[in-house]
Amino acid sequence: MPEEHPDTDPSSTAGASTPADPGMPAGGAPDGGPAPGLAAPGSGTARSGGGLPKPGHFLPGGAGDILTEGDRVRAAQRRQSLGLGKARALGPLDPSLRKTARPLPPAPGTETSFGAPPPTPLGAPVTPLVGTRRTGRARPVGWHEPSSRNGAQFSAEPPPITPPRQYSKAVIAGLSVLALVLVTGGTVGGFKLVNSYDTVDSPMARPSVKKSEAPLPVPADPTVTVTVQPVPDLVRLRKNELYTVGKVPAVNCKEPAIKPNSQSAILRYYNAMLPCLNKAWEPVIRKAGYDFRPPKVVLQSNQAPASTCSGEAETAYYCSADESININWKNDLAGYKEDKLAARLWMMDTLAHEYGHHVQEMTEIITASFSRQGWAKTKAEKLEWARRRELQASCLAAVFLGANQKSLGLSGAKLDLWEWQVQHSGDEYNPKKVRDHGSRKSQWLWAGPAFKSASPASCNTFAAPASKVS
Repeated sequence: MPEEHPDTDPSSTAGASTPADPGMPAGGAPDGGPAPGLAAPGSGTARSGGGLPKPGHFLPGGAGDILTEGDRVRAAQRRQSLGLGKARALGPLDPSLRKTARPLPPAPGTETSFGAPPPTPLGAPVTPLVGTRRTGRARPVGWHEPSSRNGAQFSAEPPPITPPRQYSKAVIAGLSVLALVLVTGGTVGGFKLVNSYDTVDSPMARPSVKKSEAPLPVPADPTVTVTVQPVPDLVRLRKNELYTVGKVPAVNCKEPAIKPNSQSAILRYYNAMLPCLNKAWEPVIRKAGYDFRPPKVVLQSNQAPASTCSGEAETAYYCSADESININWKNDLAGYKEDKLAARLWMMDTLAHEYGHHVQEMTEIITASFSRQGWAKTKAEKLEWARRRELQASCLAAVFLGANQKSLGLSGAKLDLWEWQVQHSGDEYNPKKVRDHGSRKSQWLWAGPAFKSASPASCNTFAAPASKVS
């Protein structure tokens, strides 16, 4: 049925107008009956003509859609009875009457002590609404409210453990028997496989060989490397086995019958004298427990170095790098022109002295002496180690000459001349005054006794006090 118009009264009749009774409630009878103009139910009266409304009465344009003067009067009376006055325009709102909206209470069960919610997300109005309040359903839990979850997020209790599967005793017994059978079978099979090879009872012995096969070669014993403890320098110098071998044997060598009056003749003279020294010193070196190696003689030259070492140009020197004796042949030639006998004695003594350094090289004395000299802290101490080394070489030269005194003809005037040369050779005659070979007194102190004893035991200069190696 169409909705009734708010200003029309369905109980009024078209064209009728009845003033309101002041003693009666507006729009109704005094005893609560139907309002004036409305027919009682079942009375069959209508707003028009006393009959029921015809079809289309309340449709737009119908008889019931047209308001009569009475309808308007009754509507005005109804509005007056409701206490509604005439609408009036609202003036500007007094700010003092404006109240601040109270915050909505949190949802039940969502109280928390985490503080205020975070600021509003993007998209919220810049200017908040003032003086208004919206009502509606409970707000959902979201970014602006704390979570309503009451339970723990993680549980400290472990998950329930499913009990292992239980096997019956019969199954366990069957599996045990099967494992025992497998182990026993593997053991028996292994023994059969081992017995199929040709082995001996002892596992450490060599396997037996079939008669049709050649025997296997016996491996050689492994070489055992024994680390030899190094001998300290002072032990090598003061307790060398060279001092215990006894006298140097006489080898009946004679002075070469060569006149050293030229460079080539001087070289032939030394090379003829060298085998005599090798023959005398070889058994001594081997008896001391060292390897013997013959040295070589080379002549110094101004065009190229005679060896890998470099010594003083005015004197002869020994080179340990290639075990060579380097001779200044020009000095020998000048000395031979001045005094033939003195020159030959000087050349014989010079070769024996440099060979003494070769003896030190073969017995490792020269290496130990240079080691101690290198560790010396002062220049005086370094010079003392050099004098001990040089004085020992002169002493070893006297040992050789004394052992072969007769064959070399060192007697009478010849012996006196040799002794005079030794007593007048030393650091005093060095133009540079370097005290590295020993004084003339020290030279004879070691050479004199060694010539008479013919033994290297007289030449332990490294165990002597400093006063004897000045």
